[in-house]
Amino acid sequence: MIKMVATDIDGTIYSLSGGFSTGVRECINKLTKNGIKVVLVTGRMHSSAIHVAKELGLDTPIISYQGGLIKDCNNKTLYQRNLPSEYAKKIINWARKNKAHINLYIDDKLYVENDNDTIKYYAHDKFIDYNVCSFDTLEIKDVNKILAIDINDADRVTSWVNELKKQYPELYIVKSTPYFCEIGSSEAKKSCGVEFLCNLWNINKEEVLTIGDQNNDIDLVQAGGIGVAMGNATEELKSCADFITDTVENDGFVKAIDKFVFDGCLTK
Repeated sequence: MIKMVATDIDGTIYSLSGGFSTGVRECINKLTKNGIKVVLVTGRMHSSAIHVAKELGLDTPIISYQGGLIKDCNNKTLYQRNLPSEYAKKIINWARKNKAHINLYIDDKLYVENDNDTIKYYAHDKFIDYNVCSFDTLEIKDVNKILAIDINDADRVTSWVNELKKQYPELYIVKSTPYFCEIGSSEAKKSCGVEFLCNLWNINKEEVLTIGDQNNDIDLVQAGGIGVAMGNATEELKSCADFITDTVENDGFVKAIDKFVFDGCLTK
């Protein structure tokens, strides 16, 4: 019996073309009414994800920053694993040397050094405010994560991931979209957040359904008793999943929940 659904947001329940479908909204509402905990597990900032939770009527804790931060509905921090300051400084220097745009997240605030098309693209429709300043003026501590972005060259982002993984194997470095390279603490993984809440609520792994669409969801999918990849997921994620559902545009989330939670009754 599924007691908890841990879901990614973007590309899983949220479509760039259509937002949250009526089917997704109704499905999440039915899950919560049946006492099943629905947990958002996202690379987004908490201050962005909280708007999603409110829009969907959720009052469960939110796992944000790839698993680096968990806050409850009263804004109480339950779990936090920051990127160590010495590594954050090294990544900043690497980005400057390689002319890479980075988002720097400190204490759930977003900082960039240039107000360019990249940050405008990133912030669009995400309820995000950002601060433009030289990182040299900031105290580099309480860093939630760093995100390196190239919205025009996915291959370049892949090369960043490979390079930084070799240079800093002790960190968690992963692609979260073809254009995003995430850099965080080794304990800032979506699976770590799910495991924390399972322990908090005394829920077994077998009682959890996890679902996502990108490579940063691989460990999320593996953290559940039933791990689901979206139809629009990466091939790497699909190879790790127990089940591949339909795409986000075709309510793949709803179809997976119908199959594994409601035994086909949801869409009858």
